[in-house]
Amino acid sequence: MGTKLRSDARDNRERILAVARTAFAADGLDVPIREIARRAELGVATVYRHFQTKEALLTEAFAERMASCSVIVQEGLAADDPWEGFSLVVSRLMEVHALDRGFARAFTSQLPHAVDLAAERDRTLRLLLELVRRAKETGPLRSDFVLEDISMALMANEGIRAESPALRVAASRRFAALMLLSFRTDPVRSPLPPAVRLPLSRG
Repeated sequence: MGTKLRSDARDNRERILAVARTAFAADGLDVPIREIARRAELGVATVYRHFQTKEALLTEAFAERMASCSVIVQEGLAADDPWEGFSLVVSRLMEVHALDRGFARAFTSQLPHAVDLAAERDRTLRLLLELVRRAKETGPLRSDFVLEDISMALMANEGIRAESPALRVAASRRFAALMLLSFRTDPVRSPLPPAVRLPLSRG
């Protein structure tokens, strides 16, 4: 009986996290706990038994994605060529965000309810600032580039609509290549990733 209860608790926890990620992706980060419980077909008390605060739920829902972004930026910093490292980071961050719009919103938001998640995001951004500094010093990155330019690119990237996750990623890669061209001091004429057929409206 104890094993079944533990299994049920694990299932409930995973269901809550899955519903929360979907809800945050569709409706933003202000979706209340009560609504998440309703969509998960669980009681509010059950949700609070697993996640005592909204902050705890947000942190758990996006902790893995945030950690992966930190790893991406660290890999960019480890590259011998700062511009190549910067390009890798921009492209891969866009891919991650293309696959998870809820996380994209968490990454570019102020996150007043998730202090731990915000702290990890801010640490990742500090690492990214160091990579930006290096890419500027070696020449390829425009001197007037600012970190907010990446935020704008990620916000625009979030708006990509495609029929499947694979097509969203493909479109995101092409968009990242276009953004990187605009970030360079001397845009290099090189082939773009393949174009993706996308709807002409959000409807």
